Amino acid sequence: MKQFNATVFAAMLFAAMLTAATAPAVHAQKWKEIRIGVEGAYPPFSSITESGQLVGFDIDIAWELCKTIGAECALVPQDWDGIIPALLARKYDAIIASMSITEERKKKVAFSNKYYHTPARFVRKKGSGVSISKAGLAGKSVGVQRATTHDNFITGEFGDTVTVKRYGTQDEAYLDLVAGRVDLLIADSVAIDDGFLSTDQGAGFEFVGPSYTDPKYFGEGAGVAIRKRDADLVALFNDAIRTIRANGRYKAINDKYFDFDIYGE
Repeated sequence: MKQFNATVFAAMLFAAMLTAATAPAVHAQKWKEIRIGVEGAYPPFSSITESGQLVGFDIDIAWELCKTIGAECALVPQDWDGIIPALLARKYDAIIASMSITEERKKKVAFSNKYYHTPARFVRKKGSGVSISKAGLAGKSVGVQRATTHDNFITGEFGDTVTVKRYGTQDEAYLDLVAGRVDLLIADSVAIDDGFLSTDQGAGFEFVGPSYTDPKYFGEGAGVAIRKRDADLVALFNDAIRTIRANGRYKAINDKYFDFDIYGE
């Protein structure tokens, strides 16, 4: 039997304590710059101005989280269809693009805790009389942004009833709704309200049917997506989300865009 060596044990204990005490500093040093993948085509969460500036709730949250972590922030615009593949290919380190935390996506990436949670809704032309049920949607066409939770929902719940038309961006879907090429859209209720219904383009349209939050399709809210190997970065984002919720910075950003707490329950 090996004898207990108090001196060796004390040295090991000191080394473990030193490692634990310096872990945050090591993480901070490793993540001096964080590259964030953003979409830039999903107002009010993200969009690009005529001068080429990225703006929106997601964009402000990205800057604030990086600042709280103590890292420089580099925003990298990316089309939605390729946003997770580009993360895995190391084009950037994290995604802040209103990405819902779902079981399917967890197979590919890790997520921070949520930073907001809002329901999905349908929108129709005023006076169209379209109702939300299997019978009411029979033979109708529904527009949706491709490869989203809303795409999964309409396909899973009404795919045998409706014709689903998929678009690369939400703005493309709005254009086809206005042109009459689809009967309805489904998307995040806040994105539809702010990015469409509150504009001149959306004046003749309205929400219809209930709000949808089924975790089977819509997950646990929107989180920061990160490569699974970067567990330290997940922890840093979780700490930063808690911090800005507590110190009022989250509320300041929230109130810039919304008249309610978008964080949800």
